[in-house]
Amino acid sequence: MGRLVGVDLARALAVFGMYVVHIGPPLSATTGVASWIRYISDGHSSVLFATLAGFSLMLLAGRREPKTGQAGRQARARIAIRAVILLALGTVMAMEYGGVIILGFYGVYFLLALPLVRLSARTLAIVAAAFALGTPQLAFVLNSLLTPSVQQSINTYDPLRHLSEVGVLDLLLTGFYPALTWMSFVIAGMALGRLDLSCGTIQKRLAALGATLTAAAYGMSLLLAGKGALRSLAEDGPSSGGSGSVPLDSGSVPDGGSFPDMPSSMLLTAGPHSGTTFDIIGSVGIAILVIVGATVAMDRLPRLRRLAKPVIVVGTMSLTAYVGHFLAQTALSTPAGTGTQQSWLPLIMYILAAILFAVIWSRFFRRGPLEYLLNAATKPAKRIR
Repeated sequence: MGRLVGVDLARALAVFGMYVVHIGPPLSATTGVASWIRYISDGHSSVLFATLAGFSLMLLAGRREPKTGQAGRQARARIAIRAVILLALGTVMAMEYGGVIILGFYGVYFLLALPLVRLSARTLAIVAAAFALGTPQLAFVLNSLLTPSVQQSINTYDPLRHLSEVGVLDLLLTGFYPALTWMSFVIAGMALGRLDLSCGTIQKRLAALGATLTAAAYGMSLLLAGKGALRSLAEDGPSSGGSGSVPLDSGSVPDGGSFPDMPSSMLLTAGPHSGTTFDIIGSVGIAILVIVGATVAMDRLPRLRRLAKPVIVVGTMSLTAYVGHFLAQTALSTPAGTGTQQSWLPLIMYILAAILFAVIWSRFFRRGPLEYLLNAATKPAKRIR
């Protein structure tokens, strides 16, 4: 199969959106178009990242038709190996950068998605809808029952929590990207992966679906919760998140998603970081629009495709680009996107550096450095019979 160029472009946009959150000025320091860029990046870039993770699972498990027999077992083994590696890498990075690192959560998503890789697009869409409608309310109830003493008791016996500030409880329920609610995005991405995105009819239907989900979710939230319904919780100030990073790029509530002190009326909001049903549905709608829009643009606008090629290359090595910007922030002591960071110049420089690195690397290698290592680590799966 040839590469899905539009999906690679969407991956690059997701990575750059996370750059905006981690390196660019805070929302309160922006105006005009810059405010829209910062607002859309909050939460939505990580949601797009998670949705594309689900899409990537289908590339491993079989795009249009799920792999079966020996090929299916090998595919599931490759996914499991990747999950373990991402969980380990995410834990190591969380030791330095805190709970903002999404890679450990990725590993959990992959493991939880294994039983679903053979489902059809329709079934996956139904499961994703059920998760979107039910898990935010379940998360609210469970978090309400998690008193500090209960959390401390659980964390005491959690080896991951002893290594970093992201333990099993964080990965599943209370972290910045909790699997309980974020699996909605992953499963939606898996459903997209089962579809032929090059088909014009499917493109039109997905575009209509994305627009409907976005308008319905945000419109209903505004109707029920008032004009503050779409307020980004990033406006309330950053949480503590480790060296040089601001943990604001999540679809959860502030301070890692702790609900006990929050009123139930918050479940009617839809702003970035709220983690509500309206937020999930609206964010999925936006993710669908970005993926379909990028695919259509790359298929039908050859001149734009040529111009976007350097950005597309970043999407082919999104793991390297994601990890690299954290390491570069530490090495260069780049100010994070906090209240003291007002300039867009560091962000622009990071984006240009990522593009330059990707273009040069791709002239000599097929995969990015971390992508190459991840692919090599999954080769033992071929021994499964």
